[in-house]
Amino acid sequence: PDANNREMNILVISLAGIGDTIFATPLIHELRANFPAANLDAFVLWPGSKNLLEGNPHLNSVHQKNLISASKADSLRFLWQLRQKQYDVSINPPPQSRIHYRAVARVINARVRVSHEYDNAGGWDRLLVNRTLKQDYNKHAVENNLDLLEAVGARRMLPRHEYEVFPSPADLKWAEGFIAQHNWTGRKRLGIHVGSGGTKNLPLRRWPVDHYLELLRQLRQVRPELAVLFFGGPEEERAHQRIRSETSPGQVLVAQTAHLRQAAALIKQCDLFLSVDTVMMHLAAAMKVPKQVVIETPTWNKPIEPYGQTFTLVPN
Repeated sequence: PDANNREMNILVISLAGIGDTIFATPLIHELRANFPAANLDAFVLWPGSKNLLEGNPHLNSVHQKNLISASKADSLRFLWQLRQKQYDVSINPPPQSRIHYRAVARVINARVRVSHEYDNAGGWDRLLVNRTLKQDYNKHAVENNLDLLEAVGARRMLPRHEYEVFPSPADLKWAEGFIAQHNWTGRKRLGIHVGSGGTKNLPLRRWPVDHYLELLRQLRQVRPELAVLFFGGPEEERAHQRIRSETSPGQVLVAQTAHLRQAAALIKQCDLFLSVDTVMMHLAAAMKVPKQVVIETPTWNKPIEPYGQTFTLVPN
């Protein structure tokens, strides 16, 4: 399709994890740079993914539907509505190795359907998408994403690439107020995320709460001025309750954020951030936290490390 001749209709399909949606943001910016007049939409599975993309100035619309929890009839009705938009191009950015993601692209039925070809790809995959590129597991997922530009006749136009998350002015003001309210202005602040996702076997990646408590005990001795802020949602509530009960409120707070962009704004107020590989790890990289520490998990690999950010990896 030629954006100079008519308005293109492009859909980025990001149905994997919320962190994986952040991987797609440099690609989204490049698509806008290449096709400034195009209608550029995104389709995501999780409400958190939608929240992170809603502030993105390069997108026209963000569609969200949890195809896992919705009934088959409801899901098909939703996908049929997207099909009626007659997209010229759909792109499945990595890591989306499950065949279901490409089946969704086929139902939406853009004329050009782009995806990576994964190690587990078979004949059905080649019927579902019609332009593929081999996934390179030695490169970051962001770089694999950007390689897909070639499949739609585009090229890298931006001088640099980074995660793009856009907290609103209200989010940034709220985060500044949170720090001031708790008299943490001027103190070094360490952000921690104890979680690791709740789907499939992802909870097995978590570092034990006992270890975090021991770390806090040692920090209280050697760095008593350090303020520690815990991030997370309902899945981390039990861990947070225990941490609150066994630590001093002067040293430790649990952030009750309304949504992920608000959490990003508060992470931006941190001097250090500690986690395993989670969406919060990528938000810390997006917010350019000065010092980032990542605890290695069994799923750690090059494609999912913090992109464009210096970090320290604690070996498992």
